[in-house]
Amino acid sequence: MAQVAAADLTSISVILLAMLCEVAGKTCSIVAAKALVWSMRSIVQVRATKAQEEKMQPYSGKWLRDPECILFEVIGAVAKITLNRPEKRNALSHALLEELQAALLEADDRQDVHAILLEGAGKDFCAGYDLASSYEKWHQEQDGEADGQSAIAYRPSGGSFDDDCWSMERFQSIPNLIYDMHKPVIAKLHGNCLAGGTDIALRCDMVVAAEDARIGFPATRANGSPPAHMWTYHVGPQWAKRLLLTGDTILGRDAAKIGLVLDAVPAEELDDFAMDLAARVALIDPDLNATQKRIVNLAMEQMGMMTMQRLAIEMDARAHLTTGPRRTRFKADMRESGLKEALKNRDEPFGDNIIKLRVDR
Repeated sequence: MAQVAAADLTSISVILLAMLCEVAGKTCSIVAAKALVWSMRSIVQVRATKAQEEKMQPYSGKWLRDPECILFEVIGAVAKITLNRPEKRNALSHALLEELQAALLEADDRQDVHAILLEGAGKDFCAGYDLASSYEKWHQEQDGEADGQSAIAYRPSGGSFDDDCWSMERFQSIPNLIYDMHKPVIAKLHGNCLAGGTDIALRCDMVVAAEDARIGFPATRANGSPPAHMWTYHVGPQWAKRLLLTGDTILGRDAAKIGLVLDAVPAEELDDFAMDLAARVALIDPDLNATQKRIVNLAMEQMGMMTMQRLAIEMDARAHLTTGPRRTRFKADMRESGLKEALKNRDEPFGDNIIKLRVDR
């Protein structure tokens, strides 16, 4: 609706400009016309954004109260949960994860909700964990500058192997919650779904994506290993290794072909496609769907899936302790130059990061 309004107002502005010029008996320059058009279009876009923000009412329920990093809305019998840090590409901060946990519990507890749709605001679903703040905290602890120093000693964020495992177990309680929830959760991926974003998405019951979505775990190149390992269960050992041994990403349309996501559609169709699927799932009584979700999950548990999640955390902690040149360089870049330079030096040697399938499936 906002796009239509923007187009209409742009056309009207051109007509009004021409009429004013004719009345004034002056020749209007093309530059002036374009300036007015873009000015009017900007005004419409700003108003449309504000209207959307006003439409999304502040939420306060039993589990979720006045969130700042999450949007929560119930449409019919579908709870739509939106990661809402678009200026940070929805990077997973401690605050966002705490609110996401509360939002998931809120949806699972509400009797009027039968299914959950998980999405990201802005250009991306989720670009990964908030490395900038994590490394900043780690550096402060190393330098003895951490805030909130007290007589009580707590585990450092980058301490021993056991400290690292303990910290990641707290983070991974969110993917575990998605798995343990009684109601089905559908992830809707667009833009980037990288690293920590895949930890969240691949634990959902179904994943749909835009054809041009970029999915992968580039952090394996210098940072660690996925602490939530669903890769093998979705695509088998060879494709899991192809993705993790290179850190390359795969587009949504090809991810659907290898089974990493359920289906992929053009980006402009994704919203309707995902909501239609969620609404279709929501037609069934929640207690009936809980039995279907649980039996499939139990089948995966018989294949060792939950044991593998514990081992994945320990493998990531082990990877964090490695001292090879790429790992050492990344940590030095983060301390000396910041995240942007560290990611550039990590990824640049790989050139094109997108996997291109040679066989049509």
